[in-house]
Amino acid sequence: MHRELNDVEHFDDNLETLVKDMAATMYAAQGVGLAANQVGEDFKVFVFDCPDDDGERVTGVVCNPVLILPEGKDRELDEDDEGCLSLPGAFASCARPDVSTVRGTDHTGAPVEFHGTGLLARCLQHETDHLFGMVFGDRIPERARKKLYKLHKQLIEDYPDDWPASITPL
Repeated sequence: MHRELNDVEHFDDNLETLVKDMAATMYAAQGVGLAANQVGEDFKVFVFDCPDDDGERVTGVVCNPVLILPEGKDRELDEDDEGCLSLPGAFASCARPDVSTVRGTDHTGAPVEFHGTGLLARCLQHETDHLFGMVFGDRIPERARKKLYKLHKQLIEDYPDDWPASITPL
């Protein structure tokens, strides 16, 4: 999980199948987003189905994302609990910008852009991080990180070793 993935270069049936399987896995795990490396794939692609600050559900696929975050006086942090399907059941407070935009392509190669507020902003940042070798635990203070991983270790017996990939066939 701690290395940058390869760019998606082929927008073919294999990618479409991967994206469908990832979406099925995300829903089965009751997540709001899932990155390819969480199911053992080495491509910069993530799927999501997440509400924004207004409660409106936004779904999508992003390949080769470019994340745009506010800077300077426009940057406001939202500190909230965050979890990850790679650390099932464990949550920790993590500060992230309260808005974000991600640009890339969908699984067909068509350009996409998603602007997020609230949980959606957090999701777009979280999933993009995965594709570039970062997990949310890397973004929190060391003491909180140790507590997060300790909690995860306590809960791990409830999940198979290859969670979340094991909950649907890939």
